[in-house]
Amino acid sequence: MKLDYEELGLKVGLEIHVQLDTRHKLFCNCPTTLVKEDEEDVFIRELRPARSELGEVDPAAILEWRKRKKYEYYAPRSASCLVEADEEPPHELNREALTIALAIAKALNMDIVEEIHVMRKIVIDGSNTTGFQRTAIIALNGYLTVGGKRIGIQTLCLEEDAARKLGEDRDKIKYRLDRLGIPLVEIATAPDIHTPEEAGKVAFRIGQLVRLTGRAKRGLGTIRQDLNVSIRGGAKTEIKGVQHLYLIPLVVEYEVMRQKKLLEIRDELLRRGLKPEDVSGEIYDVSEVFKGTKSKIIRRALSRRDHGVYAIVLKGFKGILGVEVQPGRRFGSELADYARVWGGVGGLFHTDELPGYGISGEEVGKLYEYLGADPGRDAIVLVADHRDKAYEALKAVIGRVREAFKGVPEETRASQIDGTTRYMRPRPGSARMYPETDIPPVEVTGELLREAEKYVPEPPDVLMNRFIEEYGLSRSLAEAVLNDIRVDLFERLVETYRGRVQPSIIASTITNTLKMIRGEGAPIENIRDEHIEETIKLLAEGLIAKEAIPEILKYLAENPDSGAREAAEKLGLTTISLEELDRIIEEVIRENMDAIKRKPNKAFKIVMGRVMGKVRGRIDGRTVAERVKDKINNLLKT
Repeated sequence: MKLDYEELGLKVGLEIHVQLDTRHKLFCNCPTTLVKEDEEDVFIRELRPARSELGEVDPAAILEWRKRKKYEYYAPRSASCLVEADEEPPHELNREALTIALAIAKALNMDIVEEIHVMRKIVIDGSNTTGFQRTAIIALNGYLTVGGKRIGIQTLCLEEDAARKLGEDRDKIKYRLDRLGIPLVEIATAPDIHTPEEAGKVAFRIGQLVRLTGRAKRGLGTIRQDLNVSIRGGAKTEIKGVQHLYLIPLVVEYEVMRQKKLLEIRDELLRRGLKPEDVSGEIYDVSEVFKGTKSKIIRRALSRRDHGVYAIVLKGFKGILGVEVQPGRRFGSELADYARVWGGVGGLFHTDELPGYGISGEEVGKLYEYLGADPGRDAIVLVADHRDKAYEALKAVIGRVREAFKGVPEETRASQIDGTTRYMRPRPGSARMYPETDIPPVEVTGELLREAEKYVPEPPDVLMNRFIEEYGLSRSLAEAVLNDIRVDLFERLVETYRGRVQPSIIASTITNTLKMIRGEGAPIENIRDEHIEETIKLLAEGLIAKEAIPEILKYLAENPDSGAREAAEKLGLTTISLEELDRIIEEVIRENMDAIKRKPNKAFKIVMGRVMGKVRGRIDGRTVAERVKDKINNLLKT
């Protein structure tokens, strides 16, 4: 579907969250490292919503509370303490994290606040033991220039990261507390972004700028992007947890498609003369219809105590539930999301997709007859589960169907790996914020601002000139590095291996090599910074040739749990000695002596090609060429 984003009035705002690489967590002295195995303390908590200072309760908190989940926390002793367990008050705001945040604010041309106050943001999904997240506004009203366009930066906050989710079952969610409290910066843009591609470019530039401070953590989960998307006539929709930069344009495109389709559904309902009050709130037990069904899901439900099949009739909705709103997702999928979130059921059936899933056409006919519904006009929604859960699920579906008459509901949605989204919870309101009384305010002094200066990244034009003049890169390669999210890694590797690895090799590895192996189908999103660093280290130590780099990185993309040294050994790419090279060259000459005698003017090409077939990636190609040329010249002389 070709979309005209200007005509649709697309507006996008970004919230970029980046973990900071500090020695200690934001409100205690624990290290900011994740642990795999460690001695742990385990405890269980329950959380409930509380009224704000305005006397209101946040709707998102109510939803989490209604799930009635318990939270089991695993507290590794090397990476958490009583602060994370909420058994001790938080310490003062981490000065190191604050100076890095101030540096980022300066780079974003922001107005820094005079005094920093920490706030509490209600979050009772178990991701924080306290039932809230601590956050502080550092700066306001900045801007960033991307592609010649000025993008407003509304706020920069410094906040604590959430606990790490380990798993979930019917009544309990498990978290590990090593990540809880790691400092994050949250950078929120104004809704100045008007195309999916522009959203991707702005997110890239913000992420790159934070990394250029040299104090951003790296790796999966250290940077997360949330999007706020709306079109004219639609509604502001918050999309949480876009993990990869390359997904952002696709997520925006699919959300625009969804909102456009929901507006079309609204218009069709009105064209049919339907009104919200036509949506009945009555729920029926239709278990009788499905006695002897071949549907495994329904048979399983009917075999359990207090379980059954329950239904609602949507008068005049025939065909509406089957409308595709995103690739692979229909309006019925939107209703199923609400049923899962609010009722805790596995999903639902609706007559726009039946017969199917083991439900026969005869059963569908009986269902319409049993409920007195019109098969040519009405739609029916079914849930097969415990009675209480089914009722909650269907009540949520009724509420969502009534929202369809407005068009697009305001809600928070979760990003999925294919770029589509699913309903997550209602959008939180202002009732979720209130002051933190355990942490004293921090005055932003001249000394603090001067301290922050050392982390302020250089402007792009200064970086470009330095890459060309100091590192000897060509202008095109310097531009490629400057436009890569790993530009900070390039700088660090150049400094670490100065004099041992040419900067142009490092630059080409980060830009051209990764692009090349992606073209060969390798999943380069699996390649971590440490994979690249380990590979360059092998080159610096003389253990591999530069020709081995593509093969090693391709192997690591497909086997991300491996290391570069292991990859080099498995692929047979460790370097060979000059003596071994000479032996291989002499062997190739002997094997091809007849061809060399027939075509002496092509002797170098014949030998070089066959030798490289044996040693490619194990020794520098220039060295091979020099040794082959010497031996061929000596041979031809005799």
